[in-house]
Amino acid sequence: MRLHKLTDAPAFVAIDLDDAEVSSGPVRWAKKVLQRGAKDLARSQTYTYASLGMRRGGASAGISAPADEREAAIAAFVAEIRPLVEAGTYLPDPAKGVTAADLAPLADADPRPTARLAGPEPRFVDRCEAVSIAAAADAAVGLDQRGVAIEGVDARTPALVAAVVERGGRVVALATPTATVGRPDGFDPDAVTEAFAAHGPQGGCEALGEPSDADAVWAGDADIVVAGSRMGIVDHERAAGLEVAALVPGGRLPVTARALAVLSRAGAVVVPDFLSLAGSTIAAWAEPDLDDDVVTASVADEVAERVREAVAHERGAFLGACYAAEAFLSSWRDELPFGRPLAP
Repeated sequence: MRLHKLTDAPAFVAIDLDDAEVSSGPVRWAKKVLQRGAKDLARSQTYTYASLGMRRGGASAGISAPADEREAAIAAFVAEIRPLVEAGTYLPDPAKGVTAADLAPLADADPRPTARLAGPEPRFVDRCEAVSIAAAADAAVGLDQRGVAIEGVDARTPALVAAVVERGGRVVALATPTATVGRPDGFDPDAVTEAFAAHGPQGGCEALGEPSDADAVWAGDADIVVAGSRMGIVDHERAAGLEVAALVPGGRLPVTARALAVLSRAGAVVVPDFLSLAGSTIAAWAEPDLDDDVVTASVADEVAERVREAVAHERGAFLGACYAAEAFLSSWRDELPFGRPLAP
């Protein structure tokens, strides 16, 4: 893991594999972005690439600046990393506090089909990520007749609700950082889409029903929880209170190592985030002349296949997926990167 500190911007880039053909991953802005979290995010993306058989590496950037300096800090970051983008050393993806529009000046240097990366949220790659989350849940334990709770709603949520319903499931709870809205018979995908379009993720969620406490999402009757509002949101104490068939990440690194152990002992399938969120990576690197429907179908098929293989492993889904990713990494590198992608 190499840390590249910028000189003209209050920022850094964590690059996991120096010998990768290309590295990519999220760039986040906040008052203070910690290097440890960025390194963990880079490792997760490395495992996504390895799981997909791509000789590429993960990376993650952090921009630390107060709110009134955000715009200038991001502009300085974009200007300084352009040579890295042109060389393939780091291809940034918008994440917390950074939009696709912020990164638009780099589009002409990005080797990926940038039309899939551009546009207002949800972008095409975001919708593909929603499909991969649903496909992962379905492959892990089956979605037919299952209730799903989504913790951490965002612009992808309407597409995720639709993908769950398409596979026979129902979304019984939606949670923001401040409230949970439940519907035992399942939310209608069209109603969710309309509410989010009118009010945004937080307002749209709360417009769909009577809000209750944010923690209610963990105490419901859902068979599957999609979690991912922040890294480490599911720790060992929260895991001990969950009675679910599966926990499926909707964001990077939501599960701690101790939580993984607790859930595994309880018989729950813990899908690795580097598989459930692989849809955006598949879409970003798909051939540019492929129709969107073809790319979306490929996302569902590829993720489902890898999750089924991982679930069948005698050591469980998480380790099974890690072993598969590490086998590919070992095919082209002398050493494996130290540490697997889990929240500390």
